[in-house]
Amino acid sequence: MYRSLNVELLEKFGEKLYKLALDGGFTCPNRDGTLGSRGCIFCLGGSGAFAEKPRESVTEQIERAKARVEKKNPGGKYIAYFQSYTNTYGPPEKLERLFTEAISHPDVAALSVGTRPDCLPKETVELLSRLNRIKPVWVELGLQTVHEKTAEYIRRGYPLSVYDDAVLRLKAAGLYVVTHMIIGLPGETPEMIYETAKHIGKSGADGIKLQLLHVLKGTDLEHDWREGKFETLSMEEYIEILEGCVRRLPPNMTIHRLTGDGDKKSLIAPLWSADKKRVLNTINEAFRRDNVTQGELYEV
Repeated sequence: MYRSLNVELLEKFGEKLYKLALDGGFTCPNRDGTLGSRGCIFCLGGSGAFAEKPRESVTEQIERAKARVEKKNPGGKYIAYFQSYTNTYGPPEKLERLFTEAISHPDVAALSVGTRPDCLPKETVELLSRLNRIKPVWVELGLQTVHEKTAEYIRRGYPLSVYDDAVLRLKAAGLYVVTHMIIGLPGETPEMIYETAKHIGKSGADGIKLQLLHVLKGTDLEHDWREGKFETLSMEEYIEILEGCVRRLPPNMTIHRLTGDGDKKSLIAPLWSADKKRVLNTINEAFRRDNVTQGELYEV
């Protein structure tokens, strides 16, 4: 049907790997006053709701995160995922210390770093490239949309050209790139969403995370939702658009995520997304029924 992350992991590592969400104690230019102080409009806690706490060392975080999933992955390997906020937004010596400690752990098979395309200076890319010679390094970029009007609304803080340049530089350095996009952003039609998927497919990125828009308590997006400025998608609407996105991706692109689950304690809408098992089962049933094939409508 489509190239899933599990397929890629089996090909590259010979086994399924579990991600361990870590917190390096970073902030973000959208929060420290460089670009703004309120973060992206949908952001609550820098996407790190499920990460460990930065008060512990990286090794301690890894061990604590392993304990949470050890029954699912007895004796298995892991991906050390620096998830919270912008994980290349700091001095190179801090990045090298944290990332080296993570990849040095014997149970860590790969390193994944979540960041912004505008926070990848030359020396940081060179560091990630050096680490990639020790163990595989993935760089996850939060793009969300290719539409500048939407990007301004969500306070992304950089133009599309910065993303395109970042992917080219990361790939030239031999790194694996995953791009995040959000389905259901206010004001975007299905065709606009498909344009984002197609652009990511042509950008050179190796993988994609397709994410449902969540409204979380305490975000500025919550205010607009309560004011009736937009509606979130129904599950049926989401799956229909999701199918269209997958069909517009190149067949060699790995799909790392077909949806997402926000922190249930903070989730306001859409509430149907809280039942992750039901959502994934419904998506898989729909894909089988509709014979969704990745790359079916992909335009070179």
